[in-house]
Amino acid sequence: MDEILKVENLTKVYGKGENRVVAVDNVSFSVKRGEFVAIVGSSGSGKSTILHLIGGVDRPTSGKVYIEGKDVYSLNEENLAIFRRRQVGLIYQFYNLIPILNVVENITLPCDLDGKKVEKTRIDEILKVLGLENRKNNLPNELSGGQQQRVSIGRALINNPAIILADEPTGNLDSKSSDEIVELLKVSNKKYNQTIIMITHNLEIAKIADRVIKIEDGKIVSEV
Repeated sequence: MDEILKVENLTKVYGKGENRVVAVDNVSFSVKRGEFVAIVGSSGSGKSTILHLIGGVDRPTSGKVYIEGKDVYSLNEENLAIFRRRQVGLIYQFYNLIPILNVVENITLPCDLDGKKVEKTRIDEILKVLGLENRKNNLPNELSGGQQQRVSIGRALINNPAIILADEPTGNLDSKSSDEIVELLKVSNKKYNQTIIMITHNLEIAKIADRVIKIEDGKIVSEV
């Protein structure tokens, strides 16, 4: 398996003087194509900051992130936005769906923003994997929390991104929906050989990953 992500000496510092906080402290690791990695840690450990730095949502104070060999932070804002849309699928805890768009429109939004037409077979396949074939015309407020999170997974998958970043994807769901979403991420990983990095504070959920990286005070303290 080839390396799809390389994180080198990643550091993020907020504030100055006595207000200075080192959120991410010289973190380095790499991820192979098709690997499912969980990053665990308590609240405030820096795990979500690491995820946002990998995804190009926030710029590091120092260090490098390479996705498929490309230095993410060598890109200007416009090219970074395009790269992020095409190469990174983001799944958030609170779904971030557009309320006036139906299920299919929410899923295909990254392609629409890119001016790309999506093959109907691709949409149908993703709806089937997500179990949303009968919900494709529904608006987000007509869906349960678990169904809304399925839509956000579909939106992350639609572009065949290099990497999917899931930030506490089950944090807002009951245990049954959580189990379903975790199972769906596993299916995406196996069916599409999709590389996934998932942030969670739930060690039970983390166990489904191929590898677990534990973060404390912005540093990696263990990898299993």
